[in-house]
Amino acid sequence: RRMSRIDELIDRLCPDGVEYRALGEVGKFRRGSALQKKDFTIDGVPCLHYGQVHTSFSIATTKSLTFVSRKFAKGKKMIHPGEVFIAVTSEDDEGVGDAVAWLGQEDAVVGTDAYIYASEILDAKYTSYFLDSSSFDKQKKGMLTGTKVRRISDKALSRIVIPIPPMEVQQEVVQVLDSFAE
Repeated sequence: RRMSRIDELIDRLCPDGVEYRALGEVGKFRRGSALQKKDFTIDGVPCLHYGQVHTSFSIATTKSLTFVSRKFAKGKKMIHPGEVFIAVTSEDDEGVGDAVAWLGQEDAVVGTDAYIYASEILDAKYTSYFLDSSSFDKQKKGMLTGTKVRRISDKALSRIVIPIPPMEVQQEVVQVLDSFAE
């Protein structure tokens, strides 16, 4: 997890402070559709499965690891480029809320056990970094449910408060955090 490096960067880049708002006030959550591993194909429409966020992706991706047929994809929930995929179940508290910014060239099918988050005022990669921060971890703590499988609801995620600097600052934060990641 990133210490609250985001907070440090925002303090430095916005010395006069920034607005903090709930994710639900500045964006919308959509639940994924039914998608099982047996639905995967060799090629076709890209798809994102919640398990991949825990095991294969980092903060952002431009490529899916799996696909579904065009026929299967019809009528399914899709993530658009520039939106955030959030895994909402995990066997451990830390994995709940793992996220990846979808920066691919086309829409991708999203399975259940995930939410798609879209905001016009938050950069997708900035949001993904925030969801990987200690600030997010502290806020989600009392919101998790379940015993064997831990989960968080869209209502709970909607109440999570995020710092909202100007878009240029969000993008600068992303560049700095990307350079640390490398």
